[in-house]
Amino acid sequence: MILLYPLTTEKSVKLVESENKVVFIVDNKATKVSVKREFEKLLKTKVEKVNISNGPKGRKKAYIKLSKEANALDVATELGIM
Repeated sequence: MILLYPLTTEKSVKLVESENKVVFIVDNKATKVSVKREFEKLLKTKVEKVNISNGPKGRKKAYIKLSKEANALDVATELGIM
């Protein structure tokens, strides 16, 4: 499993509302391509772009920007973030 869990911080909720992005904590060996494939397979939603950052605590975050047809608010509600 590459996608471990969705991040539910204040900043990540703001990204859902303003930039159509969802933030996930992912496996340390995850790549942009693998995150995109798994997200599209699990949630059946098109992904436009994936950015990954490594945090100081050893956590890897994936910022997943959804396509214009998809609504991040609907995806976040489905995941239980909002």
